[in-house]
Formats: sequence, structure tokens, C-alpha cells
Amino acid sequence: MTVRQLRFSESELLSDHDFAAAHRIGDQRLHGGFDADGVYIPPRAKGRRRAIDNWTAELRERGGDLLEADSSLLTGPRVPNYAQQCLLIENDLTRPFWNGLTITGKIEGRGRMIANIPLPDLQQLVVEDIGKMSLGHLGKGLLKAHGIDEGGEPDRGIGGHDVMWFVARDLAFGPDAHPDVEPPGGIARPEADGETPGRRMPEVELPHEMLLAFLMNLLLIEFRAEIGFASTQAILRTPTLFTDRRAEAEEAAMIVGRIRTDEEIHVESLRLYLGELRQATLRIADGGTIPGARLIDPFWQGLVQWATVDQPRIAAENLYRVLKQQILEAHDGERILREFNALADPGYALAAG
Repeated sequence: MTVRQLRFSESELLSDHDFAAAHRIGDQRLHGGFDADGVYIPPRAKGRRRAIDNWTAELRERGGDLLEADSSLLTGPRVPNYAQQCLLIENDLTRPFWNGLTITGKIEGRGRMIANIPLPDLQQLVVEDIGKMSLGHLGKGLLKAHGIDEGGEPDRGIGGHDVMWFVARDLAFGPDAHPDVEPPGGIARPEADGETPGRRMPEVELPHEMLLAFLMNLLLIEFRAEIGFASTQAILRTPTLFTDRRAEAEEAAMIVGRIRTDEEIHVESLRLYLGELRQATLRIADGGTIPGARLIDPFWQGLVQWATVDQPRIAAENLYRVLKQQILEAHDGERILREFNALADPGYALAAG
């Protein structure tokens, strides 16, 4: 029988590998580092990686598994898509791409709040002992590591994903290429018919519902962000773009690739937390218990419908209206707009009308 370590200290979950070289771009120290062969190693991956692997193996031996999250979560129209973004840059309409990099960096920076999110006592919700599960370590280093990955350690001068996006942007464009921009407001999910506003899992106490909803929403955000990250990397690597800063754009693409590598453990760990919850027995407000899957699955399915069908169309239409105005202000804007519309995702015509 395999004996696995299942209890980890915060220092273990935050531990780094021994890097052969630090991760620096110019004068900026970034998180993570490189091994002796120059291969990038994500930050805080030494103990955290071992812990995630061990808890996953234990969950599977109990008959559970990670929450299912596959390519079906990547559906929905995107504006601008890869071809449309290339068209804009080729016609010197670079501000949309610059804005996208800036906004992504600022959103990533906001993610540092994950490190300090107040947590209810999950042992009050879960019947089984969570001390040897990932659920018992959310407040003991796991969420702290996640948040620091996103927002870095500014007091130590170490940039996280937020600074990495800004560094990539400035490599591709040079500093101060466009005025600063703030992220747009989010698109709230409307209440479903018959539901009490603000409550979607009323079977459990509100603090527990809020945490479960947060984890599921965060998983969808992290998973679906991969679409934009992959597209951004492809654009930076397109040889016909950024021709006067080709080497810098290639380096920017490598930075985005490192961010994507870092995000893999975020997605995997969130799937693990939710997989443990699905497999557990949960206490409900009336004093009884229910299988975790009966609580998690309906909420997750509704969230997936919103995030893959409804929200992408609304977001695409909102952004298209902004881009249309910017395109028409350009020289030969009518022609560019016609070509832009012709490159819309297949089966998606509303936003391009």
C-alpha cells in the first residue's frame, strides 16, 4: 500500500524549487525561474505539485475524480478572434490588442485578493475529515499561493502574472504606446426564474455557498482564459506582425507561454477542490446531509451554460460596438470593417451586423 504525505505546512505549499537562474526581463524580477537546461519552472511548485498529486491519487482511490472540465468549456464567439486581431494590427489599429494586454494584466493583479479571501470553516460543511484533503489546506497555503501567482510580491519586487502581462505588452509595443485603460465592468449572470436572488445553493449556509460559488466561478474564469492566452501568444508569434520589434514580440510570446504553464496548476487544483466536494457528504441547513454531487452539479451546469453560451455572445456584441467605432475612425475604415466582419467566427453573425 502506498503511503502518501497528505498533510502539508504552508511553507511546504509555498516552496520553490532550487532555480539555476532567476526569471528576469531587463531589470524586472518575475516569479518562477529556470533549471540548469533553461527550462522554465513555475513558482511555488515544489511542495504544491506533490500535494496536488497525492490528494488526487487519494480522491481517485475513494472513487472520486477531479471535476470534469474539458474543451466544451471553450465554446462561444470571440471578438476579435485571431484573424480579426491580425487584420487590425496589419492596418495599424494596434490599440485593441494593447488594451487587451493591459486589461488582462490588471485583472490578473486583482486576483491577488485570492491570497487573503476570508474562508468559512469547511469542516462544518463536510462530514468527512478534511484534514488530509486539499479542502483542509485552502486556508493553509493553497489559496495564498494562487493569489500570489496572480498578483506577485510587490513588497519584494517580484512580479506575478500582472507584471508579466505588462512586460510582454511593452516588449511588443514599446513603453507608453497607448493611453492607459481600465477593465470594463463585468457581465452579471441574471437570476434564473424561480430562484431567490443571490441564493443558488440555499441548502447550505450562506458563507459556504459563497465559497463554493467562488471556486466554481474561478475555475471557469481560469479555464476559459486559456482561449485568450493561446490566441495572444499566436498573435505575438505571427511573423508578419510587429515586424519592427520581431525579437521582442517573440520574447513576449515566451512570457505568455510561462503564464500558461503557471495556470495549469490553478485549473488542476480547482478541479481537485471541487472533485473532493462532489465526492464528500455535505451537511445541509435543515440538519440533514446530501451527497456533494447533488449540490455541486446543478450549480456547475447552470454556470457552464451561462459562461459558454450566453455570456460570450453578450461580451462579443459589447466589444464589437466599441471596435466598430474605432475601426471607422481609421483611414479606410469602411474597408477594414468589411474585412473584419467577413472574418467573424462561423455561425456568428449578430455582432458583425
